[in-house]
This record gives sequence, structure tokens and C-alpha cells, in this order.
Amino acid sequence: YRYSAVESSPEGTFKGVKDRFNGITVDSSMETCSPDCFPTVLKRSLDHWIQSKTRGIWFKVHLSAASWIPELVNNGFQFHHAKNSFVMLYRWLPTDESANIPPYSHTMVGVGALVMNERQQVLVVSENYALIAGSWKLPGGYVEPNENFIDAAIREVEEETNIRTRFDSVVSIRHAHGAGFGCSDLYIVMALTPLTEAISKCNREIAKCEWMDVNEYLNHPKVHETNRNFVRTYLEYKRLGVRIDCAEEMHQVLKKRYNVYSVTKVPEVGSSSSSDSSNSTGTPKL
Repeated sequence: YRYSAVESSPEGTFKGVKDRFNGITVDSSMETCSPDCFPTVLKRSLDHWIQSKTRGIWFKVHLSAASWIPELVNNGFQFHHAKNSFVMLYRWLPTDESANIPPYSHTMVGVGALVMNERQQVLVVSENYALIAGSWKLPGGYVEPNENFIDAAIREVEEETNIRTRFDSVVSIRHAHGAGFGCSDLYIVMALTPLTEAISKCNREIAKCEWMDVNEYLNHPKVHETNRNFVRTYLEYKRLGVRIDCAEEMHQVLKKRYNVYSVTKVPEVGSSSSSDSSNSTGTPKL
């Protein structure tokens, strides 16, 4: 982000960047301060921010300024989140309103890929470290930072099986709580159409991988019932001639692109919209 410091701050205080909620963020990589001087500068800054009725104060402390952390904690700052190279601390200053601090990311997002070929076979994998040994499931994994759901599903299939695919439809969303690191868990199942079919599995993650007849999959004792329901749902979509498609749009104020998923009718075979859709291998672009 662009560090536009508050130039009106008094001498001997942290300037920080003001946000639209009347908060201030100080980044230790942009405003350096020696450990000896930090307590004094922090006290002056807090006095100024309290007097000017600033609300939330954020300190982004990088590893090189880790000595700041004990002093911040001693002055009422709390931990908000951390990454490999920094920790973010905050303090809510107003005494006449409750802290309006948003929680940090609390949901892990994963994708599953339902890949079905023209012979009505489903691409299935059995993981080396499966919760239930020898069980069969759909390929998939966690979405990476700044990665779209569709691109994540396509990537996971290729990484695990070396099969290339294109997007067909969203199938289902599973939402649960109590997952890794105490987070909630969002699992999005995408139907993908295979562009290749020769399997070359990832030995590090996958013990077995094969094309399984859909009827065998729906009755296999080592396929979880939830995974069976994903396939039943997809088959019902196909019977009804519907799909959950993806369109990319632009926020008119923020000028950020985002994806919108909605139910659409499957175009008639041979129509121009049908051919356009079949050419899309990843997330649609504006």
C-alpha cells in the first residue's frame, strides 16, 4: 500500500497513515525508531492521538523492530495477526464506544474438483495421509493467496494428477467450523471438464489415482457420503440443464475486479454462447 504519512503530526511523534475510520497505522519499515527512543516517542504519539480523538491505532512491526513489541504491549496494545516477517498490534483509544476492530481472517478456503469424462467416469484420488486410510475423494486443496476458486481447482487437479481441465460449474459449498488453527472451513466444489485423461500422480501427496465409474463411486464403501452427494448434485444440474457460472465484474468505486457466481441455463449445443463457454479454461476475464 502507499504510505502517505500524516504530515501534520507534531515533532517527535509517529506520523502514520490515516484511514477512513479515523485510525492510524504506523509501519516500522517506513518510520524507524531506536529501542532507546521508542518509549518516549510512543508516549508522545499516544498523547497526541488521544487529544485528536483518533480511534484505532495500528502498529505493523517488522522483525527488525521486534524490540518495540514489549513496550507496545505494556501500553495496552493487543496482537491482531502475524505473518512471517511482521506482527500487527492495535489499541482502541475511545473510552465512550466499544472497540470496532474487525477480526483477522478466520476462515480457511479449499476447493474440490469434480472431473467427469464423457464415459461417465469420475477422477478420484486416495491420499497418502488420508484421515481414513484407503478412502477415495475428489482432487483438491487449499486456495492460495490472491488465487481465484476456479484457478485453484484447475491447479490442484494438474498438480495431483497431471490432468488439464477447464471450468464447467460450481457444484456445492460446504461450510464447517473447528478446522485447522481454530478457523472455520469453506470447501467449494467445482465441476471441471477434462482436456486430457492420462494420469501421472503426485507421489508426495497421492497414494492412488484413477478414473472410477460414476455408479461405482456412488456406491463405493470407501467414499464418504458427502462426496457422493456432490456427484449426485452435479448429475441433477446436468439433468435440469443448469450450471453455476462465473462472471468477472468491476467495482465502480474501488475499481477492483471480482467474480460473481450465479445460476444459468446451459446453452444449447452449437450456439455461440456454448462455444464461448467451452473455450474458457480458467476464471473469466473482463
